[in-house]
Amino acid sequence: MTIRLVIFVVAFMNLSSALPAQETATASPVPVATPTGITDPEVATRAWLETMPTNEKARSDAYFEGGYWLILWNFLVTVAIALLLLATGLSARIRDLAAARTSFRPVQAAIYAIGFAIITWALNLPLNCYEGFVREHQYGMSNQTFGAWFGESLKALAVALVILPIVFAILYRIFQAAARTWWIWGTVFGIILATLLNMAAPVLIEPIFNKYTPLTDPKIRDPILALARANEIPVQQVFVVDQSRQTKRVSANVSGLAGTTRIALNDNLLNQCTLPEIREVMAHEMGHYVLNHGAKITMSLAIFIFIGFALAAATFNRIIRKRGPSWGVKGIADPAGFPLFMLIFATYAFLLTPITNTMTRTIEREADIFGLNAAREPDAAAMVALKLGKYRKMEPTALEEFIFFDHPSGRSRIRMAMDWKAAQLPCDGLR
Repeated sequence: MTIRLVIFVVAFMNLSSALPAQETATASPVPVATPTGITDPEVATRAWLETMPTNEKARSDAYFEGGYWLILWNFLVTVAIALLLLATGLSARIRDLAAARTSFRPVQAAIYAIGFAIITWALNLPLNCYEGFVREHQYGMSNQTFGAWFGESLKALAVALVILPIVFAILYRIFQAAARTWWIWGTVFGIILATLLNMAAPVLIEPIFNKYTPLTDPKIRDPILALARANEIPVQQVFVVDQSRQTKRVSANVSGLAGTTRIALNDNLLNQCTLPEIREVMAHEMGHYVLNHGAKITMSLAIFIFIGFALAAATFNRIIRKRGPSWGVKGIADPAGFPLFMLIFATYAFLLTPITNTMTRTIEREADIFGLNAAREPDAAAMVALKLGKYRKMEPTALEEFIFFDHPSGRSRIRMAMDWKAAQLPCDGLR
């Protein structure tokens, strides 16, 4: 999704998703000579890395390093939009328009949310177009026409226009009812909201953008279901997502809401990867489920939300006392002040980038280890890492990996696979 369903997430908390990011990769040719028979893990890792063509590596490095700047530009655009809405009085005018329609304050907040969503969508559109369409085509990762891309952007806006009014109505009712403890109750609401959305999005939101159909090929389906059964994942079928009409990347996930646990992989994964590679990717995704990564990172996110609301409580009213009259904002219970709320959270989230990336990278590493132990396909894991390297820098510096990588680097993943290959215990007697 280009603006993502999370227009409101950028506006409301601008924090990392509470669930691990999906694995994505783009197909690259199988190396002419894959390293075999090498027993030293470091030598084997270097041999795998050297199978990646120099021009492909340079292109990947350029693409990923450009993403460093996009983190900054997205933050600066968010800051600029927030200040624009406040300084021009546009936010106050949207609030006044809502107040003229109804005297019921939760509905006023809901109407404000509609205007806010449409305006921020329009102001973000140029950068979103570059990031999600122009740049993806420049690096050969997109299959979409501009019309298809723009249509999905409008769909994401429509989803936001359904969700945001409800969120604003509840959030500002809390702010109105709890003049002093609004930030505590706001934290509770934020945690509940983030949890529900991250549970429901794969089941209720993503099918709006893609079609999910059962995988019928038993040669692929049955090994995946066997992995699921072995790891106590309660599923009876595997779904295929038609993402090839949008991207050349492959992806997969294991997700669900209550009793709707579902395994899904996109059609690119079927078309671009071998069965061992598919098993390795799916085992990694199952690792997130089995290791309860969703719950763990939601707990961490709860701490970040709490600190964010505490920072807002410490700064919002001080700023409003100085600038509120010129902006037309009366206080925390005034929806017109939401751009300032957004600005505080955006700054907080931007500064947290290395920490949130490290958290996500850590759980991805755990899923990598789980995947190796479950699928037992170290060479396939190395091949998948090379394919991920099509768009993610394979050999970053330690500082780069710490700040910018939300997954382990390709070099780290291949080394892990080769360490596993060198150290694994023989299992022939257990079969």
